[in-house]
Order: sequence, then C-alpha cells, then structure tokens
Amino acid sequence: MVACTALAFIGMAAAILERDPFDKLISLSVMIGGIFPFIVDRGYLDVVTATALIAPLSTIFILMVCRRQQA
Repeated sequence: MVACTALAFIGMAAAILERDPFDKLISLSVMIGGIFPFIVDRGYLDVVTATALIAPLSTIFILMVCRRQQA
C-alpha cells in the first residue's frame, strides 16, 4: 500500500506542476493507477472494473483532441 500511495502522490504532484496538457493527462493516469488498490480494498470491484476500462480510453481520446488543437 505504501508503493500505491507514493504512486498516487507522485501522479498528483506531477499533474499539479506540469503545464503541457499531454504530460498533465499522463500524470493523471499515473495517479489513477495508484488509486486502484484503495478502491479494491474497500470492496468496490465493479467501480474498479469500470474505471480500468474507461480511464485509459478516455485518456487516449483526450490526448488526440489536445494534439489536434495544438496543430
């Protein structure tokens, strides 16, 4: 759990400090990866399953939109 907490805090700090939208979204994905075990620990397996499916897809689509706006 210590490693997951560190991963969540690293993702949070990176998301706060980054200015580039690409780096900010990747940092948010890292933070979400660190939060998964805490959701599982509470017993919300359906929420973890939905988040595991939705988070990477939404990140990919948002990155494509950000890239299109920068070009």
